[in-house]
Amino acid sequence: MKAIIVEDEIPAREELEYLIETHSSIEVTNSFEDGLDVFRFLQEQETDAIFLDINIPSLDGMLLAQNISKFARKPYIIFTTAYKEHAAQAFELEAFDYILKPYDEKRIAAMLRKLEQAYEQRNAQLQDTTLLTQPRAADPSTVNASSRINLLKNDKIIVTDANDIYYACAQEKVTRVFTKNEEYTMPMSISEFHARLPQHDFFRCHRSYTVNLSQIREIVPWFNHTYLLRLRGLDVEIPVSRSKAKEFRQIMRI
Repeated sequence: MKAIIVEDEIPAREELEYLIETHSSIEVTNSFEDGLDVFRFLQEQETDAIFLDINIPSLDGMLLAQNISKFARKPYIIFTTAYKEHAAQAFELEAFDYILKPYDEKRIAAMLRKLEQAYEQRNAQLQDTTLLTQPRAADPSTVNASSRINLLKNDKIIVTDANDIYYACAQEKVTRVFTKNEEYTMPMSISEFHARLPQHDFFRCHRSYTVNLSQIREIVPWFNHTYLLRLRGLDVEIPVSRSKAKEFRQIMRI
């Protein structure tokens, strides 16, 4: 079983790491001080449990947990905090436990035993389900049909169907992402963001743009054998650079 710790106070983080190592076989793979760093980590990797402080920079622990609770595969969330007043909200989010600081070693040890038991039971149930299900080869045309992308807006993480994204464009050190009705700002390069998208649906048409091929309404020939793309329901024109024009023609069969 693997876990991460989200705690911006070094003594508290070190004490929790020690207690986990002493009273369980759980492997702490990463530690974080900042909520946004956790968000970026969970975009790329999974973990089985999160020991989560509430009062952390960038994205507070409660907001982070609200969005984690929407994941298809939900990690166990154990809140670790000095404040009692968030307990009710924590359990509304189906948190596994709510641990108050300063830590009580017996309380931590008991929680860790229950956590490992819950993890083993869940794995056993998943294995039983797998045995009862007839395995089938994945259909390449449907593999990414329900891909989800986490987007940022006003310090909130918005879980979004990838097909709802129309295009994204680079702006200095961030990437602006557009759906039909909303705009989001992602703290990463356009290359990093494009890599997270379903590659058969999105095309890097320009060094500063990536576009959803299914949302293209009109292809307008432009200077030097390039194109402008008009999208459904948006008053915008997306450039296809000269270096990308040949590949674009092959994809669109024009």
